[in-house]
Amino acid sequence: MTTPLEGMPPAEVGERLRIAREAAKLKQVDAAAKLDIARTTLVAIEQGQRRVRISELQQLVKLYHTSINALLRTEAIKVDLAPQFRKLTEHVDEAVENAARLLSDLAKAEVELENLLGVKRIRNYPPERPIMRGDVRAQAEQDALELRQWLGLGLRPISDIVTILEMELGVRVYIRRIDGRISGLFAYDEALGACILLNANHPRDRRTQTAAHEMAHLVSTRRQVEITDGVQTENSREERYAASFARALLTPARAVMQKFRELTAGSSKITRRHVIALAHAFGVSREAMVRRLEELKLTKDGTWDWFQQNGGITDEQAHQVLGDVPAPDANKAEANQPTTLRLGMLAGEAWRRGLLSEGQLIHMLHVDRIELRRMFDGLEIEGSEADGALLPD
Repeated sequence: MTTPLEGMPPAEVGERLRIAREAAKLKQVDAAAKLDIARTTLVAIEQGQRRVRISELQQLVKLYHTSINALLRTEAIKVDLAPQFRKLTEHVDEAVENAARLLSDLAKAEVELENLLGVKRIRNYPPERPIMRGDVRAQAEQDALELRQWLGLGLRPISDIVTILEMELGVRVYIRRIDGRISGLFAYDEALGACILLNANHPRDRRTQTAAHEMAHLVSTRRQVEITDGVQTENSREERYAASFARALLTPARAVMQKFRELTAGSSKITRRHVIALAHAFGVSREAMVRRLEELKLTKDGTWDWFQQNGGITDEQAHQVLGDVPAPDANKAEANQPTTLRLGMLAGEAWRRGLLSEGQLIHMLHVDRIELRRMFDGLEIEGSEADGALLPD
C-alpha cells in the first residue's frame, strides 16, 4: 500500500512544506530551532534532497498550524449530493436536506481517507438491468435471482446485506440516525460511486429491507437519486420494480416455498408460530414475510390484515417460539456503531499513523469524541506489535 507521502516526490513534499512554513511566518532557522534539528536538515527536506520522515512531518505540520492531510491532499472532493435530491421533488424538507448533506459528507470523508492512505476503492457493481416494458414485477424477480447467482448466494438467506454491499460490491454504505420518516437514501456519482444511507433508528429487519430496495436502484436506475420513505408507495414502475426486487432478493420464491412446506407440513392453516419461524429464517420482518407468502399464493390475500385484526404477532410471542435465540439488533447495538467496518478501519489507520487528529476525524465523520474513541477501542487501534503479522511490501 503506497501512501501519498511515499508516492509524492520528495521535491514536491519539500515545496509544500516551504509554503506552509512561510504561511506560518517562520524562518528556516527559527523552525529548525523549535524542532531541535539542524537548519541544514530542514533545507535538505525543503529542497527535496532528503525525504521527510513521518515523525518529522508530524512535528512540522503541528508547528505550521496545518495537518498532514491538508499538506498532502491532491485535490479535495468537491462533489455535493444534496442538490441532486433537491431536484428529485418540488419541495424537499429540512429532514431530507440534512440526510442528503450527511450522506454527501460521509462519502467525501471516505474518499479523502482512501486518498490519504493510498487505498483504491474497487467497484464491483452488478451489470445494469434497465427496466423494460411489460411485467415489471416479473423482471424484478428475474433480476434479483440473477444477482443472487452473480454473488454466489444461491438460495440461502442473506445474513448481512450491508457487508455484501460494502465489501463485495464496493458500495459506500452508512448507517446513521436520521429523521424517522426517511428509511434510506441512494445516490450515484462518478467520483464517489454508489452511496447509500440507512436509518439507524429503524430495526435491523427494516434496514435490511431498505438496503435491498436501494440495491434495486443500483441494478436498474443507478444514476437517479432515490429517497425511500416509511410508506414506500409503489406509484411508479421504478418503485414497483424496487419493491418487488427487494422481496425477491431477500425471500427468493423457491427457497420460501421449500421452507414453507417444511414448516407447515401436516397443518391446515398458517399460524403465528409458522410466520415467526419463517421471518427469523430469512431475516425479515413478520409483515414482510406474510406479504411475500400472499404474493406467492402460499396463503390467502389479506392474511396479514387478519393477524393484525386478531391481536397481531407480538415480540413476546416471537420470544416464546424462538426461545433464547437473540433477536437481531434487539437493542440497535449494530446501529449504535458510529461507522461501518470499512470506514472505521480507514479512520483508525489514518489516526494510528498520525495523518489525522481526533478533532479532524470528529469533523469529517460527524461523530463526537466519545463515539470516535469507542470506535478505536473496537478496532483495537492501540494494540501491541504482537497483535498481528507484517504484510508483504
